[in-house]
Amino acid sequence: MIFTRTKLAGVVQVDLSSHGDERGFFARSWCAREFAAEGLNATTVQCNVSFNATKGTLRGMHYQDAPHPEAKLVRVTQGAIFDVAIDLRPDSPTFTQWVGTILSAENRRALFVPEGCAHGFLTLADNSEVFYQMSEFYHPELSRGVRYNDPAFRIEWPGTIEVISERDNTYPGFKH
Repeated sequence: MIFTRTKLAGVVQVDLSSHGDERGFFARSWCAREFAAEGLNATTVQCNVSFNATKGTLRGMHYQDAPHPEAKLVRVTQGAIFDVAIDLRPDSPTFTQWVGTILSAENRRALFVPEGCAHGFLTLADNSEVFYQMSEFYHPELSRGVRYNDPAFRIEWPGTIEVISERDNTYPGFKH
């Protein structure tokens, strides 16, 4: 695997290092030892799938609060998304900054989002499927979010938002 640090501490792009032959290729997409060696949370307790029928679907910006914050490894198994992480860690030098990258079935890239960062995405293709590895079990009472268009973050979404849940559309403004 190839680990590329982003401008946000702990947010890392993970690309495959593939070995090909006449059949195609083989690549490791997860290794607890390699993630730990990179200083990333290598715990996986739950995996989730998000299917999104329509291009322009926005999900986010979500995080799980203490005492059970979660890290996520996000990859796309079908279609494409613009994947975003926002640093919500008050002691971080990149507090309130965001980073975004395209994840697709074609590029096979993943994004590691550490604890303390909000996460969300905009689908760039119909029938996009997103696969998450989670470091913590889901605790609905700790589920939180920030608004995708909050001026505190100024996220530059690369397309029109066609579908969004009422919850994601009505998070209050961010206060810090």
